[in-house]
Amino acid sequence: DFVTAPELTPLFARALARTCEAGLVALGGGDLLELGAGSGRLAADLLDALAERDALPGHYLILEPSAELRERQRRLFEERAGGWAGRVQWLDALPSDGSFTGLLIANEVLDARPVELFEWRADALLQGCVAWREDGFVLDYEPAPGTPLEERVRALAADLALPEGYRSEIDLGLDAWLASLAAPIARGAMVFIDYGYGRAEYYHPQRAGGTLMCHYRHRAHGDPLLLPGLQDITHYVDFTAVAEAAQAAGLAVRGYCTQAHFLLDNGIDGLLAELALPEEGARYLAAVQALKTLMLPGEMGERFKCLLLTRGLDAPLPGFRGQDLRSRL
Repeated sequence: DFVTAPELTPLFARALARTCEAGLVALGGGDLLELGAGSGRLAADLLDALAERDALPGHYLILEPSAELRERQRRLFEERAGGWAGRVQWLDALPSDGSFTGLLIANEVLDARPVELFEWRADALLQGCVAWREDGFVLDYEPAPGTPLEERVRALAADLALPEGYRSEIDLGLDAWLASLAAPIARGAMVFIDYGYGRAEYYHPQRAGGTLMCHYRHRAHGDPLLLPGLQDITHYVDFTAVAEAAQAAGLAVRGYCTQAHFLLDNGIDGLLAELALPEEGARYLAAVQALKTLMLPGEMGERFKCLLLTRGLDAPLPGFRGQDLRSRL
């Protein structure tokens, strides 16, 4: 896959730490729960930053289904030898309903959720289906009458005037999944960071081929059947759908902004000065280049959005002050 923000620079985690610290203070303490910790870099850098600020959570919980990644994370934490290592716990399932107080963190999780492909036609909605031909797998579009997919897409078409032959994707399981994440939270927040749009922009008539992307060895293409089991398949996020699912699950949508604003509001410029100084030459230039990737509109700054969902937490959190894009949802 392409490099994610935590892999690029510890600046991302150090900025996120300020949001987490403020949330934990407002809650009077609590835990952090990360969905899919990957290499463990975000967790390690985040805990380092919180330790420096004497603001560690009670526990840092990781919901990680991959045994291989758990071991990779464990090795990294041992190498860091942080005083926080004993606070890390791996979970096989979400905490029980109503038992969690704290913040849930999901960086580039939504884009990996399964989606249904569709082609809009006024006379018959078509569903993307995998079929087998003599030369291998192919993607066919077949009528899907009377299905939840047809119901959802017809509602979209009525609201957004989709043109004939329009192709895109939709996450039909999002509501149930978000409800499962919300159920454990007694008081706290969820922070989602991912590339995506509000619904009107996501399903813009000019985006007639959808947003599905495939990544293999740092190369991107659009054929999900090219390398079965080897490539990552991702898509942009319909943040309107996430907000609607959150509200249905009893959560409040407290903030929605660009990643660039999120980082600026968390004092990323000052954090850069803590990480490297101009007289350090190559180290400083590398940090600046990483910061540009995180911030510039043509890189991650505008494409990536940050969404704050809360329950029983009304305090404004750093990262979401000043820019409010909720009207675009």
